[in-house]
Amino acid sequence: MPTPSQQASSLLVLPALFAAILVSLPIVVTLLSLAQPAGPIWEHLRDTVLNEYLLNTLALMMLTGGLSLLLGVGTGWLIGACDFRGRATLSWLLMLPLASPAYIVAYVYTDLLEVSGPVQTVLRSWLSLGINDLQFPPIRNLTGAAILLSLVLYPYIYLLCRNSFAGRSGAHFDAARVLGHGPFSAFLRVALPAARPAIVGGLALVLMETLADFGVVSYFSVPTFSTGIFRTWLGLGDPQAALKLASLMLLFVILLVGLEEGNRWGAVDRSDIAGASQINLTGIRAFFAISACVLPIVLGFVIPAVTLAIHAADNVNALTQAKFTQLASNSLLLAMAAGVGVTLVAWVLAYVKRLRPTPLTHSLIRISTLGYALPGILLAVALLKPVGVFDAWLMESWSGLSTPLLSGSLLLLLYAYVCRFLTVAYQSVDSGFAGISHDIDAAAKTLGTTTSEMIRKIHFPLLRPSIFAACLLVFVDVMRELPATLILRPFNFDTLATQVYRLASDERLAEASGAALLIVILGVLPVVLLQRTKPVGNRAH
Repeated sequence: MPTPSQQASSLLVLPALFAAILVSLPIVVTLLSLAQPAGPIWEHLRDTVLNEYLLNTLALMMLTGGLSLLLGVGTGWLIGACDFRGRATLSWLLMLPLASPAYIVAYVYTDLLEVSGPVQTVLRSWLSLGINDLQFPPIRNLTGAAILLSLVLYPYIYLLCRNSFAGRSGAHFDAARVLGHGPFSAFLRVALPAARPAIVGGLALVLMETLADFGVVSYFSVPTFSTGIFRTWLGLGDPQAALKLASLMLLFVILLVGLEEGNRWGAVDRSDIAGASQINLTGIRAFFAISACVLPIVLGFVIPAVTLAIHAADNVNALTQAKFTQLASNSLLLAMAAGVGVTLVAWVLAYVKRLRPTPLTHSLIRISTLGYALPGILLAVALLKPVGVFDAWLMESWSGLSTPLLSGSLLLLLYAYVCRFLTVAYQSVDSGFAGISHDIDAAAKTLGTTTSEMIRKIHFPLLRPSIFAACLLVFVDVMRELPATLILRPFNFDTLATQVYRLASDERLAEASGAALLIVILGVLPVVLLQRTKPVGNRAH
């Protein structure tokens, strides 16, 4: 006769299986589109702009990846392997650009650097030059998009490299120095190769985020797969052609997931993290190290945040406050509902893994947590077609239903959030379960504790910090999410993110500054949370 814990695990396997099916639905729909016959619009796209989408996407990924490597590896080495005044403070300040959504940073810098913007206006005034005598190169192009994306994405590489250079890679550097290598030779030939798993793991995350970006490339009018899918779906009205574009985008995702998974086998070993000595920097060398660390912080976080704060202070009135309150309420309620719902699903998966760590369980969890790599634009397009078919069948079968049940509803939007952000919550809850010894469960069962009592009186109190962290991370991610919300939201339902996108697209950044500033401020919360927790190798994402 099965024990109560076995019965509980059997009951929870069904929700885990259901979650795996739901999350895999967008992937299946996208892949099936490859077998569908090509229509005239797809043939037109293939003959005219498909190569442009492909080349621009590859170029953007290469440029962003290269610049992020330069910033991430450089600052990671300075913080992980060197010692200088202010290093401890800079070590967490360097993660602050993660709090700034890339599309908001793009809006700010476009406003600052355009011909009529404050930077060029002040310079022309100081130098007594005319408008035709001083003009910056345009920022709204592919190169500008790559620079701005790298300013907010480099912390993925920085965080992993910092831990690697402070641990095993740093210890190898010390050994090379003892054997007679100079500092530069030891870094290039020993420390850098030893940090390869961390570097490539962080790079994979940067490339995933670059591929998924919609706000920056849309605002800068850079034709990539993200903008192509959006225009094909909403502009040309051909969901089948949009899905074919999404299927090509999915191939990139699969390659990047494989790259990131392969590097988990070479995850950074932190067992000797305190064994590597640090290079003491003083004088001019310390000044250059501090300057190199401060520059990305200022460019990626301080300037956007201060600019938004100034605009927000200058544009406060009753009308904007009323609108802002409504937008904030929509965003907060949606983010809280998603945080609770996604964390609940993550808890079910983590609990099933704890009670029944079988190959089937691990496979279900792996499928369920694939969503972190799926761009929001891909998820939205892949969900709309099967949901539309389901709604049409439901309305035909049920005569009392006159409007679609799921299409254009908050329920569909929450479903997309579960697919997109389940991994974030699962990693937090699973790490919490990993810290609870199985001996505690065995002792509780010996004392006659039921499964429900164990969950309520033992697991939940011990998991409370992990559950809170999971809810917080999902909450902030939902507040920032743009493409999925933009496409799937109900009619006349706006959030802070969609309002910022709409106003900034109309060159009305000042009016969008209050909403954008709140998104940035909320983005600081997971950065602080990440700093307070111990680093976890390639799971920084």
